[in-house]
Amino acid sequence: MSYSRRVSRAKLVRRISLSAVILIVVSLVVATVVGVSLVRRSFPQTSGDLVVPGLTSKVTVLRDDRGIPQIYADNAQDLFRAQGFVAAQDRFFEMDLRRHITAGRLSELVGRDGLQTDKVIRAMGWRKVAEKELPTLASSTRQYLQAYADGVNAYITKAGSPDQMGVEYSVLGQEFPDYRVEPWTPADSLSWLKAMAWDLRGDYDNELTRARLSSNISPARLATIFPPYPLAAHRPILSAADWTPGASGPAGVTSALYAGGASTSAATAGKAARTVYAEVATVLAQLPVMVGRGDGIGSNSWVVGPERSSTGKPLLANDPHLGVSIPGVWYQTGLHCRSVSPACPFDVAGFSFAGLPGIVIGHNQSIAWGFTNLGPDVSDFYLEKVRGSSYLRGRKYLPLAERTETIKVAGGPDVTTTVRQTVHGPLLSDVIPSVAQAGKSAPVQGKPQDASYDVSLAWTGLIPGHTADAIFALNTAQNFAQFRAAAKNFAVPAQNLLYADTQGHIGYQAPGQVPIRASSTKGSPPGYWPAPGWDPRYDWKGFVPFAKMPTSYDPPEGFIVAANQAVTASKTPFLTTEWDYGFRSERIRSLILATPKVTPVRMSQIQGDTYNGFAPVLVKSLLAVNLRDDPFAEDAKELLRTWNFTQPSGKSSSSAAAAYYNAIWRNVLRLTFDDELGDMKADGGSQWMQALSGLLAKPHDAWWDNKLTPGVIESRDEILRQAMVAARLDLTRSLGKTPVTWQWGRLHQLTLEHKVLGGDSVPGPVRAIFNRGPWQMPGGSSIVDANGWDASKGYQVDWAPSMRMVVNLGDLDASHWVNQTGSSGHPYDPHYVDQTDAWAKNDTFPWPFSAAAVRAASGDELILSPDASGN
Repeated sequence: MSYSRRVSRAKLVRRISLSAVILIVVSLVVATVVGVSLVRRSFPQTSGDLVVPGLTSKVTVLRDDRGIPQIYADNAQDLFRAQGFVAAQDRFFEMDLRRHITAGRLSELVGRDGLQTDKVIRAMGWRKVAEKELPTLASSTRQYLQAYADGVNAYITKAGSPDQMGVEYSVLGQEFPDYRVEPWTPADSLSWLKAMAWDLRGDYDNELTRARLSSNISPARLATIFPPYPLAAHRPILSAADWTPGASGPAGVTSALYAGGASTSAATAGKAARTVYAEVATVLAQLPVMVGRGDGIGSNSWVVGPERSSTGKPLLANDPHLGVSIPGVWYQTGLHCRSVSPACPFDVAGFSFAGLPGIVIGHNQSIAWGFTNLGPDVSDFYLEKVRGSSYLRGRKYLPLAERTETIKVAGGPDVTTTVRQTVHGPLLSDVIPSVAQAGKSAPVQGKPQDASYDVSLAWTGLIPGHTADAIFALNTAQNFAQFRAAAKNFAVPAQNLLYADTQGHIGYQAPGQVPIRASSTKGSPPGYWPAPGWDPRYDWKGFVPFAKMPTSYDPPEGFIVAANQAVTASKTPFLTTEWDYGFRSERIRSLILATPKVTPVRMSQIQGDTYNGFAPVLVKSLLAVNLRDDPFAEDAKELLRTWNFTQPSGKSSSSAAAAYYNAIWRNVLRLTFDDELGDMKADGGSQWMQALSGLLAKPHDAWWDNKLTPGVIESRDEILRQAMVAARLDLTRSLGKTPVTWQWGRLHQLTLEHKVLGGDSVPGPVRAIFNRGPWQMPGGSSIVDANGWDASKGYQVDWAPSMRMVVNLGDLDASHWVNQTGSSGHPYDPHYVDQTDAWAKNDTFPWPFSAAAVRAASGDELILSPDASGN
């Protein structure tokens, strides 16, 4: 080939290559422009003027640098209509997703992937309970709910089509193009309260776990891993000086508010029963996590009275620990009547849920309140003897209540399911394949040949209540008496309510519907085991009267700490045995008592404390283990000798030691418990810390022996040695061979995932639109800075403080707050994740409240005006 031809061909190749590169670049630019346009089309208008039909007068919406709306209106209906409109502007897809889940209609949005969830939630009937609840609420509550719904619907009408409401609809529309957004209703808001209550209920996980383990592990050994609460070491919320229970309960019930003495039927521990329990546990674990689950539903809250406060007025802190997601669980807002009056009584700000009117946690012009999960035992499983369409009650078979549910599935045919229920509640086993067959071999003497076992659920959340009334009453309460009156209606989820006011008072109230029931076995507390449904002695006997629930006002100690520990030392009334074991609460107490006066800054510092309260106990035993024959492992062990037991994320000797300690902790749990627990892994939370506290004092306890090593009986020191060696190898592989360079934050990371489009099954480029992170995180499980992780799964953060607030009752404008993500649910909106960096570092932002302070901090101003036509 001639030189000239070779040159010409080379030029041609370069031109083709250059053309291809240009084409790729142009395509990427076009895709980016289209993508940005697609994403931005749902961003809210936050300044200027908008017409919102239904308003009777103008409403002002002021947003600060983080896009947090403060809403000002002349009347309550306009206030909540505007709240609904603004929340939908910021978070409508989240709201729509929540209502589909809570109504058992997720399949309409995501196709067959939502079918199992829909079947279980239809069986429980969350939406139906909400619809029954609505007409029983106060007329003012119904008006506020309707006004909120009207505001959401004004947004839906103005947006016009789903792809104008959220980029999620554009993505899902590629597979399911026929989706249409329905109008919002008050029942949509109420249903969310059921979902929240479901995640925050107490006891059910451990109840099923104990039932499943009972055939292979003796009651005495089970008691070792379900230890009693350590009242002497970790003080309860209220001391005997703060609150003393009444001497007697309701007529016909013992003073402990449960009727003991019944014995467990052999049927509840039989092979078929255990199979059913396992199936039910598996399916319930697959339900979407709405706000949190398991150890991830703890919280910190404490209030300091004027004599312990540097300001001379109370200080109140709260940081609920919930599941992590993007957008975050909470939606910050302020609701202000321009002229506060009985007709328009709201001047309140704080944290709410997108889709729910009012403020759930926060403060008004006179009082502040915080929540932590009380966790009472409000659910029970019953094993039911079912024969055809009837079930045994006493000596008679009664007809099951039945209804048919039709589930619409995007991209597929409708699915019909039958829901059956007993006097106790729905048969959850009906929505689980193979359970009916599994029940037929239950070894119950005298059982008819055609009988089978099913599992029903009794749960207070399935009883219509007045929690919505309580929220609005809390928002307007002006003193402790009104606060308690509001708390009386807070049926589910039952919470520890902390109180402070501008007059200098502090207080506590435990509300909620807590069942009075029989004990499931002689010597066991009520609800400890699933109960035989055919025996009426195990039915609930009513609910603990509100007057008998623990409460305190201006306690002598001058402060109150509520971090999910036991409420009181008293067994009256019976609330639960499933408390958090108090490592966080005791640390908070010690930090409050460490200084004569607590400042607002100190309140925030306590929220970020990373001290591991269990570590000194375990490290003492670890340092006694002889590793001299393994210099490689001994080298890492040196990190523990000078460790101060804190768990920071960055470069430091404490961070290196924390990484090593937590790797040991994972391996100790694996080596000690996995051989006998099977698929029910030890997650490393406070239950396991307390269990190990006891086991470390018993070096030859049977739990230390690994049943997978026949012919060898391990003791405590051998398991600890193996755990230390394994941890050294694990971290060498993941962090490098030099222990002093290890960092806890490199192991302990947080990635915020979108509920629908953030999981591993979603293509990477789509996930990248919605997910954010990772962040290297401090703290850990059962630590005040509770960035929790499941030791059976890995070091990643699974739950965390969902927000933080410190309210200064001496100067409300000097209060501070921070959210886990941001105010917006729209990816790439400036406020999608603009608070997360500060939140991860335990930084907070000023929280203006007075009209002047809000105006001074505001950037955007939006005027919502009535429709001139009168609509």
